[in-house]
Amino acid sequence: MSTQTTDSKAHRHCENLIRAISAVYLGPRRVVEFSAAALFAGGHVLLEDVPGVGKTTLARALAGALGLKVARVQCTPDLLPSDVIGFSLPLSGDLTFRKGPIFSNVVLVDEINRAAPRTQSAFLEAMEECQVTVEGETRALPRPFFVIATQNPIEIAGTYPLPESQLDRFHLRLKLGYPARAAELELLQRAASANPPADHGTGSGPVLGPEALEEVWAAVRTVACSDNLLQYLLDVGAASRQHPSLRLGVSPRGLLNWKDLGRALAFVRGRDFVLPDDLLDLAPATLTHRLLPNVEHRGLVALDPQEILDEVLKSVPLPL
Repeated sequence: MSTQTTDSKAHRHCENLIRAISAVYLGPRRVVEFSAAALFAGGHVLLEDVPGVGKTTLARALAGALGLKVARVQCTPDLLPSDVIGFSLPLSGDLTFRKGPIFSNVVLVDEINRAAPRTQSAFLEAMEECQVTVEGETRALPRPFFVIATQNPIEIAGTYPLPESQLDRFHLRLKLGYPARAAELELLQRAASANPPADHGTGSGPVLGPEALEEVWAAVRTVACSDNLLQYLLDVGAASRQHPSLRLGVSPRGLLNWKDLGRALAFVRGRDFVLPDDLLDLAPATLTHRLLPNVEHRGLVALDPQEILDEVLKSVPLPL
């Protein structure tokens, strides 16, 4: 089979996934494209916004469109690491390990910032190395492994802010915002129908199984990212680490995630090469949660990470 035929097939898989998600989630296509790009980049997604704007709907739609093993974790303050990873039980004189929900291809984590820090840390090794260590034994997780987590803003009572090390594991932190008026009207109309699509995940069922996902991954790996763009990524990373308003700039992992997401988004948009616009579009969702403002500069410059990121991006010339 020719490369062109394979890429065309992979693009059809991509469009089928986006169409299936959009049939359930009525928010902006940009959010759907970014979520798909994270999946195709082998990354994880954190959906953050106030309650009731569709975080869980988007996460369920994405999980339901994949013909993979899906597990769901409802985070509460009393959730234990063993509830996520698993535990050993003495059966017939031997210890038998009972796998937790993290041993799934897609792990849907509801309100991750309601879990205590000890339980949040249970995801660190899994999200970075696709494995967990239990009772001194390292156990591999199934591949692909994809975490879709939701959280409410940290100002809401009863939450535990995610530490920088945990946030850095997420390729994207997406803020959904309120839907457009037309989309909200359709949502109200659907709620009045006898069989709303949201009741069935993706009404059409799985549209992207393991083999199709492998084909898309192979196609994404062929997307070109020029040396000029790689130098631009390095310049942005260096500028963020030298900015006086930041204690922590973009990590090397963050730059690698940014590049991988740029290739995946270019593919989602029908190209085999990355444009500067792809990277700029992704920058807020990819980089702001990796920036830690310096409180000592409170009176000098704004401490909003998005505003600081804008300053950093303006200071680095775009490659032509």
